[in-house]
Amino acid sequence: MATQNYASLPYTEPDNLVRDFASRGIVALPPESLGIPAEIHHRIYTLEKQAYLARKPVTPGGMPDVLKVINAPGVVDACNRIVGRNWAIVPFTHNASFASGARDQHWHKDDNSPYNGRKQRHHQAVQIEMLYYPQDVSEVMGPTATIPYSHYWTFNHEENHDNFAGADHLDFEYQISGMEGVPVSGPDSEYDWEDVVQRRTAHDVRMREAVANTGWPLVRPFEAAPLRAGSVLLYSHNTFHRGNHRRDDWKLWDSLPRFMWRFWIYRTTEPAIRDGDDPGETAWRSLGADPLTGVDLRSADDDVTVVWRYHNYWMQTGKTPPPRPEADSQSIAGRRTEARDLNVQLHAMGEESEPLRIGAAYKLASIGDDALAIKHLGEALHSHRESVRRAATYGLIATGEQATATFIEATKSPVKWVRKAGVYGLGDCAPLTDEVLASATSLLHGDPSVYVRAVAAGTLGCLGRRAAGTGTGTSLIPRCLAALVRCIEREENRLSMDLAQQRSIKFARPTDACDVCEGNGVDMGLDRFEPVRSAVRENALWSMVILCSHGAYLAGDALVSTIEALKMVVRNDKNVICVGFAMDALNRLANLETTGPSPAALDRLRADLLQILGEPPIRCWEALVRGGLSTEFLAAFSESG
Repeated sequence: MATQNYASLPYTEPDNLVRDFASRGIVALPPESLGIPAEIHHRIYTLEKQAYLARKPVTPGGMPDVLKVINAPGVVDACNRIVGRNWAIVPFTHNASFASGARDQHWHKDDNSPYNGRKQRHHQAVQIEMLYYPQDVSEVMGPTATIPYSHYWTFNHEENHDNFAGADHLDFEYQISGMEGVPVSGPDSEYDWEDVVQRRTAHDVRMREAVANTGWPLVRPFEAAPLRAGSVLLYSHNTFHRGNHRRDDWKLWDSLPRFMWRFWIYRTTEPAIRDGDDPGETAWRSLGADPLTGVDLRSADDDVTVVWRYHNYWMQTGKTPPPRPEADSQSIAGRRTEARDLNVQLHAMGEESEPLRIGAAYKLASIGDDALAIKHLGEALHSHRESVRRAATYGLIATGEQATATFIEATKSPVKWVRKAGVYGLGDCAPLTDEVLASATSLLHGDPSVYVRAVAAGTLGCLGRRAAGTGTGTSLIPRCLAALVRCIEREENRLSMDLAQQRSIKFARPTDACDVCEGNGVDMGLDRFEPVRSAVRENALWSMVILCSHGAYLAGDALVSTIEALKMVVRNDKNVICVGFAMDALNRLANLETTGPSPAALDRLRADLLQILGEPPIRCWEALVRGGLSTEFLAAFSESG
């Protein structure tokens, strides 16, 4: 496809990548920064268009040039800076192409585990999304709609059935009323064409009002266009966004389709910890108008910038930032007075007060007195209000490992929501110690709540990841793996909730058997698989991918049992997502961090890897290539999945 002559949106300056991601939650990479030939995008678009018109499925494995985009030097470098080296891709989910058309999705966040699995949303850059556009995207071609500056705010979901499925809707009534199924443009639209072009339809108004009605600072709709062919967007997994309708002549859609590839990316390594390399303070409000969105940052108050400050610092150092300068200079009495005021703010009422609560929590974390901060945040962690517990959890994480004892205490609560917050918090800030491991493992193996067990499974990967990065607790990583192996030996898949309850996944409800949404079931049209899910098994295998990314040495005496357990999943599991994770974990053991003496079990794995990967009828090529498998092996397999 020829490049159009229109100007493109302002792409992200490399020096501002981390800063802009920490604050805005979305960055844009220009095609020339990827470091691959421009003709690759044209080839992808041409082949994809042929498949699209022939109504044939499109997958990364069937279009090897897409795998070159995933591993393009510029993409790898940008993702390394945001989510760390050796980042991974969730297999068999939405890692495929999407074409824009006549309808509008509702504003939502994507699931923070594959297909509607639910665990607490990481404020830290643990999961992001990559969007790739092989063709130019003009303003009328249905560009991806996002809400920058929304990624730190959300809604209750634990007992809120509107958000039970993990998508955190801005306007769930849009879904209930059926508006999502109504074409906004195209041959079946009932709107006046001029209203479509001028964004005056009831759908357009509904989308704008949903954003404005949040009452949150800085948020407003942003459509990612114009883009040049080969552009890549990276945004926080927590950013509200939606699919957008086209506003051009529908007769052109088949001749000029707009494609977008989406990949769910997650962290396997900690940010690089560099002693003495302090990024310093950022004068956020002095940045003025955001060049990408036009949002005036002079209106950002300190309840917002204190959150940005933490995550900008953490992504660059892996550490908790020092106390806020204004807090560090306070008297003891002044600090205590501020803490009392922040504690009141932490308990503010209403969904519109989410930024106030979160801001108060991060301010407490950076007040310069950890004991004082943890006292207030620890009490709030046991609040009956989910919104307060959520803010307190993030605030305690932002205090760092000093919050460990508070989170361990929470894992022993009779209230499952507090136990969930406790074990989640350990994963995001605690050092890997015997006591921490015992707390997480106890919940993983014995908690009656599927929800809590699923979060505990994810926590073990985060704990091991941090141990590998800091060097503290590395001797316990084999026990993390052993606990995860035991978990996948015991946990069972269940028929997916949408099928079991015979309703859309958006309307699924907790059951006696499972108190967390386990999402849509997919069998890929293959007899080998069934439409089954298990949030615990999937999160356990997600964690095993993380731990296996650090090589056989850290697996220690758990190496053999880990390999055998993963092979069993690849060969026998009916859940295709579990199979994909297990494939990637084995692949990473064989291909990443390969220096030093090689245990016999690892040598056998390397010799047998292609045979093992060949046993299922399909492979998750996007994850495998990202995990070190050469694309030359594509030819060894007959299928294109």
